[in-house]
Amino acid sequence: MAGRRKFLKIAGATGIAGLTGLAGCTGDGGDGDGTESGESGTTAGTTESGPTELTFTLTPAESDVNVQQQYQPMFDYLESQADVSITSSVAADYAAVYSSLESGQTDVADAAPAIAIQSADNDVAEVAGIRIAYGAAKYFSLITTTPDSDIEQLSDLEGETVAFADRLSTSGSIFPLYMLKQAGLDTGGAPNGTPNDFEGQWSDHSQARETLINRDPVKAAGTGAFSTAPHVPKDQFPQEFLDMSAENDGDLGTESPELQLLKSSNPIPRAPILIRSGLDATVKSDVTDALLSATEEDLINEDLSDDQQLWFTGLSEGSVEDYQPVRDAFEELGVELGNA
Repeated sequence: MAGRRKFLKIAGATGIAGLTGLAGCTGDGGDGDGTESGESGTTAGTTESGPTELTFTLTPAESDVNVQQQYQPMFDYLESQADVSITSSVAADYAAVYSSLESGQTDVADAAPAIAIQSADNDVAEVAGIRIAYGAAKYFSLITTTPDSDIEQLSDLEGETVAFADRLSTSGSIFPLYMLKQAGLDTGGAPNGTPNDFEGQWSDHSQARETLINRDPVKAAGTGAFSTAPHVPKDQFPQEFLDMSAENDGDLGTESPELQLLKSSNPIPRAPILIRSGLDATVKSDVTDALLSATEEDLINEDLSDDQQLWFTGLSEGSVEDYQPVRDAFEELGVELGNA
C-alpha cells in the first residue's frame, strides 16, 4: 500500500469548512465524466420489499479523481452489512452538505470538522466516525517558509504576504491563522475578511505551496501537513508530530525544493462522516456500526489505481467533543459557525 500512502500527499485530509455560499448538489463525480449518481434529494425511506434507501452526500476531491468511484466500495460495504440501499450525490462544497443534511435530503455525509460542530449545535447530524489514515485519527497544519528567507519565527511575518488554502479550510487557513494570532499578529477579519498585520492570499493547499516556492512576495504558506511535510527535513518537526502524524512514513524531507518549518499546529482531529440526527434509530445504529467496522481492504476499489483510492483507511469512534480544538480556533478568530 505504499502507493496509497503516497496519495495522502496529494489528496490529504480535506479540511474545507465551507460555511458560506450555500450551493446545491451535483450529480457529477468530480472528474467531469458524467458518472450518474441517481436522484439527488432522496430521503431515507423503507419499502415493504426492500432495504432502507439512504442518500450519501460527498464533496469534490481536491485531486482529479471521481469521488463517487472512490467511495463505491464503502457504499457496497454498507449495503452488505446493513439493510440499506445507497444513492450518492456530490455537493458543491461543505456548506451544501450542511444545507442538505438540515433539509433532510442527505442521510450520511462526507464532512469537515466545522460542519460536525455546526450540525451538532443545531441537532442536524451526529458524528458517525472520525476518519483514520494509516492508524492516525489526527493530522497537522504547518506554516512553512523557504530556507533562504529572512523569516525565522511567526512574528517576522508582520507586513509580509502569506499564502493559505481555502479561506475556511481547517488545516489550510483556520489553524495557520490561529497560530499567527497566538504569535501576536493581528488577523483582523480573516479568514472571511482582511488581516491587519500581514497580507493573505487564499487558494488551495497545492497552490499555496507552489506560490511560496515560486513567487518572491510570498514569505510563508499555511497548509495541511500532507501538502508540505515531504519538503521539510525530519529533524525540524516536533516529537508530537513524529509520533502521531501519518506523514511520518519515510517521506519527510524527500521532496524538492526544501522548505523550512516555522510552526506545526497541535493535533487536529480528522474529518468526520456524519449521519442525520432524524434518521430512524435502528438504521442509524446499523450504519454507524458498519462504518466503524470497515477495514482498509473494505474501502479499496480494485478498478482504480493507488493514487485514485480514498485517502482514509477506516473510521474510529468519535463525537463532536473530539472537535473542541477546531471550535477553539474558530472562536479565537471570531468566526461564528453558520454565520461566517
